[in-house]
Amino acid sequence: MPTQPTLTQQFATEYAKGAVPGMLRAIRIIKRANGLILIGALTASYLHQAHYLAQLGAGMFAWIVPAVFDLAMLSMLTITQTTGMAVDAKRAAMKILVVVVTISAAVNFAAPGPLGLRIIFALVVGLVAGVEWVAAKIRPDFAAIEEREVSVITEVRPNRKLDPEVARARAAKAAETRRANQAAKAAEESARAEAARLRAARAAERARERAAKDVMDQAEITQFLDGGRTVVGAHRAP
Repeated sequence: MPTQPTLTQQFATEYAKGAVPGMLRAIRIIKRANGLILIGALTASYLHQAHYLAQLGAGMFAWIVPAVFDLAMLSMLTITQTTGMAVDAKRAAMKILVVVVTISAAVNFAAPGPLGLRIIFALVVGLVAGVEWVAAKIRPDFAAIEEREVSVITEVRPNRKLDPEVARARAAKAAETRRANQAAKAAEESARAEAARLRAARAAERARERAAKDVMDQAEITQFLDGGRTVVGAHRAP
């Protein structure tokens, strides 16, 4: 006759059933909230910069230039946080992002007003980059979920051993997830090393080309001077 599950076991079972939908719902809520924060921060920064540039007499460009900088910020953030994007593209986008954020924050800070208000508007630009960076990092940690599931079963059923086949399957799945994460990290590091090697090779090639060009230029100068001395000597001969 099967053993009737305890209230704790029933709760653990129902909790496990609702864990995945709850996690997906939390991810959707967080991303939606981040999107609203992003829109609000960009709108505040855009209007503040546009108003300041209009006061300086920029005309219609006061409304175009801030929009260009804000769109560039979003574009660079998307490139840096997209999985699978080329490493050199991410590195170039990060450099441009630093420039764009610095300029936008400087314009917000340069606008007239109390010092505290100017600091707040400058920090709003950093909030745009920070919120987008956090939004790109939101994803489940499957290895941690697997380990937590095993620990919950062990805590709820201390006198009942986990089926060996199930335990081995779960351990193998967790190990496979860890290996996949390690392989992805190793591949990214390898791509970075390869990009660095290619940059060094290109720099060495450019150095060799410059050295060869310098040698050729020096040879041409020497030949020209030698030819000039020969002509002068010929004129001086009686």
